[in-house]
Amino acid sequence: MTAIQDQTPHHHCYGCGTENEAGLQIKSHWQGDECVCHYLPRPEQSAGPLQYVYGGTIASIIDCHCVNTAMSNYYRREGREVGEAPEIWCVTGKLTVSYLAPTPIEQEIVLRATIEECGEKKTLVKCRAWSGDTQTAEGEVIAIRVPDTWKNGGSGE
Repeated sequence: MTAIQDQTPHHHCYGCGTENEAGLQIKSHWQGDECVCHYLPRPEQSAGPLQYVYGGTIASIIDCHCVNTAMSNYYRREGREVGEAPEIWCVTGKLTVSYLAPTPIEQEIVLRATIEECGEKKTLVKCRAWSGDTQTAEGEVIAIRVPDTWKNGGSGE
């Protein structure tokens, strides 16, 4: 199964862009009504104590996973494949993250996102982050659909 991010051309985002070799390179896939991402943290993403993941990394992967969930949902609603022209882009309008428990750095993080609301230009996505059997964080993202010209420096209007 091809990840959403691998189907998105011109994608340089630090968290999810396939064209950013130094980035996090997350990969998201639909499994029924949930969009799922498996991410293995790297040692340099520690939080001070070397055994835990830095909260900013957790926020970044939640943010990017949710925005890709929203973007791919618009493609699904239009009966098109992700990346098919004209391209659909979403950006973060709001990100809220709650940290529930320390996230161990040596374990894979599993993100599970669901679409809570979807309008013409705004989508609310909720996400839960798990390390093993422990939910370590949860997030909520408002993703805003912007025109295809946004990627070229357009205003998004």
